[in-house]
Amino acid sequence: MNVAHEVTLLVDELKRLGADNRNADGNCVVKFGTLFADDKCANLFEALVGTLRAAKKKKYITYKGEMLLQGAHDDVDIELLVESVPAQ
Repeated sequence: MNVAHEVTLLVDELKRLGADNRNADGNCVVKFGTLFADDKCANLFEALVGTLRAAKKKKYITYKGEMLLQGAHDDVDIELLVESVPAQ
């Protein structure tokens, strides 16, 4: 899979998981632990942390820190900044 496609899938999964959890700006917010533990995401993403970093670099998402690690960062919020990835 290419990175652009994985980032698109990530945006879709964050919308699915964060549909009922929005912040004051109206953006979907998902805890890293929730995303990491989700069965569908576990099967979709070979390198979830790498996909998160690529999406953050493109400013599709934001979260505190540089890299998220399972366990240590389970309570870190991942905020979705876009509703969809622009066509490439």
